[in-house]
Amino acid sequence: MRIDSSKRIFGLDLMRAIAILLVLCSHTSLLMFPETESTILTIVQFFGAIGVDVFFVLSGFLIGSILLKQIQNGKTHRRDMLYFLVRRWLRTLPNYYLILVINILLIYFLHKESLEEISPFFLFLQNFASGQIDFFTESWSLSIEEYAYIIGPILLLLCFFLFSKTDKIKLFLWVTILIIALVTTLRVVFHFNEDIVDYSYWSQNLRKVVIYRIDSIYYGFIAAYIAIKFKTFWQKNRWSSASIGVILFLSMHAFIFKWNILPDNASLFYNVFYLSLVSISIAMFLPILSMWKEGAFLKTQITWISVLSYSVYLVNYSIVLLTMKKFIDMTSVAMSYKILIGLLFWIVSFLLSYSLYRWFEKPIMALRDKPFILNRFK
Repeated sequence: MRIDSSKRIFGLDLMRAIAILLVLCSHTSLLMFPETESTILTIVQFFGAIGVDVFFVLSGFLIGSILLKQIQNGKTHRRDMLYFLVRRWLRTLPNYYLILVINILLIYFLHKESLEEISPFFLFLQNFASGQIDFFTESWSLSIEEYAYIIGPILLLLCFFLFSKTDKIKLFLWVTILIIALVTTLRVVFHFNEDIVDYSYWSQNLRKVVIYRIDSIYYGFIAAYIAIKFKTFWQKNRWSSASIGVILFLSMHAFIFKWNILPDNASLFYNVFYLSLVSISIAMFLPILSMWKEGAFLKTQITWISVLSYSVYLVNYSIVLLTMKKFIDMTSVAMSYKILIGLLFWIVSFLLSYSLYRWFEKPIMALRDKPFILNRFK
């Protein structure tokens, strides 16, 4: 099956491919070395978390760009926003619900367990205001994205109605800033009301919770606004922007690792500032990557990894990794065996992801441009 790359931007495909590969490397380390602690493994797993942050910012940039183009084309009515949401839902929800059902079946038949708190997962409420239970763990990021897609357009519609004479592009910016400010305020409230025990507690109860994290996606909205409103500035300063992003990201984390800065001993920094600074540093790479439209080195492979990234993200951990851990004991085996199992994890993850994309995700996405969908929103 060939991919039409005429409308794809190689730099953004590269960004998405790097993100999912970082996640896969992190999960591979959990599979191969389940009870081992080392600096190298900590770094690998740290970059797995960064991979999710990359997804957030990139999603925000792409979705923000779509909304801004709709606004520029005068498509700001309720039916236009609903059409935007329907297109997003056909892209994300079918895969999510299929994998959710598979996870429920695996828990029941493979682990002989039943879940009493499963209903929130069907409405993406499992981590809306607090940490979710230990089930379908990768779904935490999907909840954040779904609510970001819903909250932004709804607030935009409300503002278009209340401030009908105001420039709608400016309203887009002010709504985005308002959401970021509200989420930051919620993190400040969290800081003064929670005692951070360790990194795991912080990650589960703040980093992976919707109301504290959707601003990560809206930093991508800010980038989209700058790219469209200040196109010349965006293009001319792409290298300096990327340089600032590198310096911010590396200097911040060098300081963290050198001085062993952790959520329990620097809670204000982690609760209020850290996640925003990571998102901003990632967004600084968007000018150069969004203009990198042609790629030669491994272009086909990178494009395919990018296309499959959503499916890979859904299947690799809860379905592949946890199933393998159920039947394979990795605690005391030779390194050669660990490497073979790690390779098997990657192969199975990509094969399942390709099948999911080819036979389920792609046919459903094709419905978005069918007449019976389009005619409803004319």
